[in-house]
Amino acid sequence: MSSRATTFRLATRGSDLALRQTGAIRDALESRRHEVELLEVETTGDELRDELIHRLGKTGAFVHSLDERVRAGEADAAVHSLKDVPTEDREGLTVAAVPERAPANDVLVTPDGTELDDLPEGATVGTSSLRRRAQLLAERPDLDVQPLRGNVDTRVEKLLAPTLTAEYTARLEAKESEDTAEDGDDETKSTGRTFEQSFEEWFNGLAEIERSATERDVETEYDAIVLAEAGLDRLGLTHHLDYQALPDEQFVPAPGQGVVAVVTEEGETAETIRDLVDDARTRVEATVERTILETLGGGCVAPIGVRAQFRGRVVTTTARVLAPDGTEEITDRRSLPVESHPEAAREMGEDLAEEGAAELIERAREVAEDDE
Repeated sequence: MSSRATTFRLATRGSDLALRQTGAIRDALESRRHEVELLEVETTGDELRDELIHRLGKTGAFVHSLDERVRAGEADAAVHSLKDVPTEDREGLTVAAVPERAPANDVLVTPDGTELDDLPEGATVGTSSLRRRAQLLAERPDLDVQPLRGNVDTRVEKLLAPTLTAEYTARLEAKESEDTAEDGDDETKSTGRTFEQSFEEWFNGLAEIERSATERDVETEYDAIVLAEAGLDRLGLTHHLDYQALPDEQFVPAPGQGVVAVVTEEGETAETIRDLVDDARTRVEATVERTILETLGGGCVAPIGVRAQFRGRVVTTTARVLAPDGTEEITDRRSLPVESHPEAAREMGEDLAEEGAAELIERAREVAEDDE
């Protein structure tokens, strides 16, 4: 495809977050006078809704189906969250572009704004990530970390459901009691609660995701959940939730977290999209993070966090590899030279492996295999 081509076909998952991420790429291409068609694809990760990420066989559960559309010529590019894109087995495909990065950090979301240190002993915290589980337990070994699956909005609804359904029921009962009393039935017992707002005013004042939560069956009552801030931000949920940004010194993000990847076949299409969409600063950070991950191995089966930040002539980089239960870790922090950041990142990964990270990753792999 030449730079004068008028149409790009973009493969995407059908989730709200994926469509918003792809929509941003579409807008960037259309602003440069290219037309864009979206191709929605269901992936293995979407089909196996009851499985945790690390039990889906290998990394790429949310990626493979989209990439196959590119290989088959049905799409010119696939749009992914970069953290989902495997570092291995990419023959013939390339990450053609990474636009400017969204916030990379994790956040703790609670119904009432409670911070991590103030959660009660034994509080139930939900996450689907082995990395987040290990980092939570390293900080608070008393926590009960429970699996949490689903799209971002589904996870938030599961957190909010117990509180909001209880409030919904209480307000509805009060409304029905008032309505009955107005009809002259003196035998109706009061619910014992009164509210300044009417039921309708309260319900209409809820955000859409809060209204959806009132309809959800409660399976596990979570005191908090941990998510990527980028997902909340892209879905426009940050204004409707109480959350705490977790410090990335302890809660080191997944490699590529907050980065969107546009994957194409190698060649002219890749060059064209790179010229149109790629952000140089994000490209350096993503390269450092993924090079360290590739050097260490482990993918989604090991608790690995890597965060690179482009600062002037250096890339400040933190890597943290933990045991699955958070009781052991290997951590390194370095300032890598920008001019040789790929080589410096590979050396950092090799040093981490020699210092004990390779052993922790192997133990995590054995735990994952035992769970299958």
